[in-house]
This record gives sequence, structure tokens and C-alpha cells, in this order.
Amino acid sequence: FFNCVVGVATSLTPQHVLETLVHVEEACGRSRTGKTGEARIVDIDLLFYGSQVISEPSLEVPHPRMHVRRFVLEPLAELEPDLVHPGLGISVGDLLKHLPPTPEVRVVARDWVSVPLREHGTP
Repeated sequence: FFNCVVGVATSLTPQHVLETLVHVEEACGRSRTGKTGEARIVDIDLLFYGSQVISEPSLEVPHPRMHVRRFVLEPLAELEPDLVHPGLGISVGDLLKHLPPTPEVRVVARDWVSVPLREHGTP
């Protein structure tokens, strides 16, 4: 699978960010009728919301398993290695250092968003 991490500034509440992410997933063809843990066409997670810790039935921030997922921490560490996990008090870079080297994560592309759209074949 492909994974990426992006950072954004927003005035939306965490709940509204989550609602927006769900709408994007649905627009990409994701159906929420499947069982938990099933393969998904797209899965967008809210990893952090500033330094807030949120524990609600529909939203848990920071993401509860991100600190043990190399495929999350590697791209996040490229973006913000000094970002401190508010629940654990440890930087993203240090969390990554403590993970075993497997599974392998390979970089496919960097900075693709900063490339002007016309270079991707769009007007």
C-alpha cells in the first residue's frame, strides 16, 4: 500500500477535520459498511491535532497506534522529526529510532505536492 503524511493549518475543530476526512474517503470510493480491519480502498487518519489529546468514541488523537507503525513514523519524521507526541512525551524522531527495522518502508516520492500541477500533465 501507499502511505503519506501531510501537515496542514486549519481553523476547523478536530471533529470537523474528521468529518471532512470521511467525506474525502467516501468520494474516493470507500464504503464504511465493511468489518473492522478489512482492506480499504483509502484510509485517512488524523494523527495529531496540535498538542491536544482527544478520547471520544469516534475520535482518538493522537492516533492510538501511530507510535508502533513504521509506515506512519518514517514519513512523519521527515516532515516533523521534533514533533512531540503529547500522550507519550517523546519526539516522532525518537519514537522511530525505537522501532525494529522491519517492516521495510520505501520512499516512492517526495515533495510531489510542491510540484506545479502542470508538471503532472494537468493545465
